Amino acid sequence: MTYQEALDWIHGQLKFGIKPGLERMAWMLKELGNPQDNLKAVHIVGTNGKGSTVNALQTIFTQAGYEVGTFTSPYIIDFKERISLNGQMISEEDLLDLVSRVKPVVERLPKETEHENATEFEIITVLMFLYFGQVHPVDIAFIEAGMGGLHDSTNLFKPLAVLCPSIGLDHQAILGNTHAEIAAEKVGVLKNGAPFIYATDRTDVRDVFEKKAREEGSKTYEFGRDFTAEGSSHSFDFTYGEQRLDDIALAMAGQHQVANASLAIMASLLLQKDYPKVTPKLIKDALAHANWRGRTEFLRPNLMIDGAHNNESVKVLIDLLQSEHADKEIELLFAAIDTKPIDGMLAQLKSVGDLTVTSFDYPNSVKLDKYPEVYKQVPDFKTWIKEHVTTDNKNLYVITGSLYFISQVRKWVLEQASDV
Repeated sequence: MTYQEALDWIHGQLKFGIKPGLERMAWMLKELGNPQDNLKAVHIVGTNGKGSTVNALQTIFTQAGYEVGTFTSPYIIDFKERISLNGQMISEEDLLDLVSRVKPVVERLPKETEHENATEFEIITVLMFLYFGQVHPVDIAFIEAGMGGLHDSTNLFKPLAVLCPSIGLDHQAILGNTHAEIAAEKVGVLKNGAPFIYATDRTDVRDVFEKKAREEGSKTYEFGRDFTAEGSSHSFDFTYGEQRLDDIALAMAGQHQVANASLAIMASLLLQKDYPKVTPKLIKDALAHANWRGRTEFLRPNLMIDGAHNNESVKVLIDLLQSEHADKEIELLFAAIDTKPIDGMLAQLKSVGDLTVTSFDYPNSVKLDKYPEVYKQVPDFKTWIKEHVTTDNKNLYVITGSLYFISQVRKWVLEQASDV
C-alpha cells in the first residue's frame, strides 16, 4: 500500500458519516492491545479555542524538552497535521505503518461484531491512540475532542486534566439545543478525579460543570474566579493564588487568546509536579512563539485569514477587528458549510466592513445560490483576492468562515507567494 492509497482508504470512510458512540472504538482498541491505556494525556473539549489551547500547551511542553503528542482537527494544510509530534506532523512512513496495523481490524469490525462500519474520525482516533500509546510513546499528549465529549471517539483514556475554553451553540442536532445540554456533553469526558479547568460567563454552563466535577471528585479551576488575567494579548499578568506571571506577550492577538493561554498556563502549573522542566519563565517564552495556523493569521501584511466557523467565533473575530484594527477599512470574504448558522454569522460580519460571500470545493459547502441575495457574491476566493487585495495598507482584507475553506485559501496564497 502506498501513502496515497492509505490516505484514500481513510477518507473513503467518510461515507459512513458521523455516529457518536464508543462501542466500535472500544472493540478496535481492544484488538490492538488497548494502547490508550498507556497514555499520559490531557483532554481538551469545548466549542471554540480548543486548537489554540492545544497549540499553547504543545509549545510549552515541547520547549521544556518533553516528547509531546497532539491530536487536532481539522487540518489546515496537510492531513498529517492531525497527529503531530513536538509540533511536527507525523511522517508518511509512520502513518502508512499505522494504517497497515489498523486497516485489518477496521475491516473485521462489521464482520465479527454486530457493530456498523467505523467512521473516518474513529479510524483517525484509533491511529492516534496506537501511535502515542504504543508505536511512538510520548511523555505527554494533548488530545482535542472532535465534535462532543461524552460520546466522542477520543473519550477512551484517563486524562491527567480536562480543559474547556468555551461552550457555544454548535452541532446542535447532535450535542443538544441549549448551552447547558452541550456543556453536559462536553464535560462528559471528566473522570477519575482529574482537575477541570474551564472558562465561561454563563451560570447554566457553570452549574453543569460544577455538578459533574462533584460527581467525579474533580477540583475545578475557573478562569476569572480561581485564576485571572489582566491586560491584553500584547501584555497581561496571570495570577493564581500566590503565583504570578507578569508581562506575558502572546504571539496570537485577541482577548480570547488571553483566556485560552490562561487555561494553558493553569494546566501547566498543575502538571508541574510531574513535569518539573515547565517553569514560569519557560511558559512565558513559549507563549511568545505559539502561533496557530488559520487563526487570525496574516498571509500578507494586509491579508488575514481566520477560521471563524460559528456565531461565537465570528463575534470573537469582530471584537479583534474593532479593538486591534479600528483604523482600517475592512473588506471581508466569507464561505461556510451548510450546517452552520449562516444568517447570524453574516449579520455580524456585515457590521464591521464590506462583505462578500463565495463558495468553495467541498461536499457540503454553501452554494452561491443559497446565500441571501443582499450580499455581494464572487465565484471563488481566487477571483476576489486578485480583484480586491492590493498593497494599500489603508485596507485590511479578511477571509473567514469554514476551516476547510481557510485551508484552501491558505494553500493557494502561499503557493502564489512562492512562485513570485
